[in-house]
Amino acid sequence: MSARRNPPKRRRHPATAGAPRSGKRATFDPIALEVFNHRLSAIAEEMGVALCRSAFSPNIKERRDYSCAVFDCTGALSAQAAHIPVHLGSTPLSVRAAIAHAPLRPGDVVILNDPYAGGTHLPDVTAVAPVYAGRHLVGFVANRAHHADIGGMTPGSMPLASEIYQEGFRLPPVHLVRGGKMAEDVLDLFLANTRVAEERRGDLLAQVAALRVGAARLADLVEREGAADAQRAMSALQDYAERLMRATLAELPVGTYRAVDELDDDGLGSKHIQIRVAVQIGRGRAAVDFAGTAAQVRGGINANFAVTLAAVYYVFRALARVSVPTNAGFMRPIAVAAPTGSVVNAQFPAAVAGGNVETSQRIVDVLLRALARALPDRIPAASCGSMNNVAFGGTLASAERRAGGGNGPAQFSYYETLAGGAGAGPSHPGASAVHTHMTNTMNTPIEALEAQLPVRVVRYGVRSGSGGRGRQRGGDGLVRELEFLAPAQLTLLTERRTGRPFGAAGAEAGLAGRNELVRHGRAEHLPGKVSLGVEAGDRVRVLTPGGGGWGRPASARRRKRRPRS
Repeated sequence: MSARRNPPKRRRHPATAGAPRSGKRATFDPIALEVFNHRLSAIAEEMGVALCRSAFSPNIKERRDYSCAVFDCTGALSAQAAHIPVHLGSTPLSVRAAIAHAPLRPGDVVILNDPYAGGTHLPDVTAVAPVYAGRHLVGFVANRAHHADIGGMTPGSMPLASEIYQEGFRLPPVHLVRGGKMAEDVLDLFLANTRVAEERRGDLLAQVAALRVGAARLADLVEREGAADAQRAMSALQDYAERLMRATLAELPVGTYRAVDELDDDGLGSKHIQIRVAVQIGRGRAAVDFAGTAAQVRGGINANFAVTLAAVYYVFRALARVSVPTNAGFMRPIAVAAPTGSVVNAQFPAAVAGGNVETSQRIVDVLLRALARALPDRIPAASCGSMNNVAFGGTLASAERRAGGGNGPAQFSYYETLAGGAGAGPSHPGASAVHTHMTNTMNTPIEALEAQLPVRVVRYGVRSGSGGRGRQRGGDGLVRELEFLAPAQLTLLTERRTGRPFGAAGAEAGLAGRNELVRHGRAEHLPGKVSLGVEAGDRVRVLTPGGGGWGRPASARRRKRRPRS
């Protein structure tokens, strides 16, 4: 596609070359759009660097459990850094909620975490700021970061809850900063509802600082290119992403593809919770319908619709053979329907802490299983299928003022996800001990963990042999064993402890995960979802699932061909 070649009066950047200054729709060639896409993505990436470097908690500073994004002046996603896939498609709903809350003026910042107002689960706090060039609103910047404690029943705010009220502090869209001035009453309210106030303060202010970086960079880009040209370029980039996704979908065989998978349990009595999907492909579009999926359950593995959208968008973007810009455009050809009140579209006041981290993974699994019927030579086997959540916290005996603040005993709280095995593909084995699909975090280094918390890492390594056998073997999970040096409340929120990550094309499934408590030298089995008190000297051992294999193993093929005697 060629751009209009009206010679401009001043030199203009290639991303906006040919964009008319009238109200007519601009056209841009693919190279110009790619350049502009990288410029927007660089803003989001720089925001992430600022957030990572200035945060307090290991969860953000070390594990990098956050995402940053840029939006146009209508609130449509324009670019997102390559951070956390589960935030893809869900963060835009939070931005819309922030915009609907009240007019956003220069210097404002709105925060929210309410899963029923655009959020995902309570630990994920989204911060949104408008970007102005002069008097004109030219866009928004936003980030989302997982706070390691946001109150609730248990430290780490990933409890075995039966309703949202038990999971922590729920925050609708509210101004944290007005006109560049901190709303101290809102900050005080936020900090009063966490066990580790100073750590939360540091992480929240790091989010605000990252927004300032992003706002400054976007304003500079718009001022140099012109507000009208920049807006047209953002719109054209979204249209370009839509065309690329439609081309991707047009390559898929026309038809309706169905699959079913299930969650182990909800931790409160419900088991074998089915997720069903029908994917209809045709005319460059995809319709994804979760009709028949189980109703929302009492335990906290319910996913709200924002999480379901994020999982669906992730899968289809991964199908593309070319790099598709991460913006609102590529989402347009994909329609998603989920029954109201189901485990993939939970309604208030359902508990949802695990929906974001566990159910999102199973949605990906069931979609890949369905699409394997259309693309058997491209779709990999199931990966680990769990983020293997570990949360713990407690009170130190010392009255020394530390992370908890105040004059009382020092509080500590921690959260992490553990990697597992990746599913094998037609041309490659699965990677071992990596985060897969909806999580893209790193591990917390042993040195950082032991320096900041009363624990000792006893064992951390690959769980050899846990990947499924096949022509291509599934990746292995890992083993992480922690010894507690002080009493604590421990919560495990894990999946694929009874069901196994399925293999593909006749290969074996990966091994299921296992959780153990080692007390007085004896190991006892722990459920996949459990909360319990531990004492100094106790150890928790988490063995994560391996990925499924791909293709029938050679030995099995030989056995099949051998004639009977």
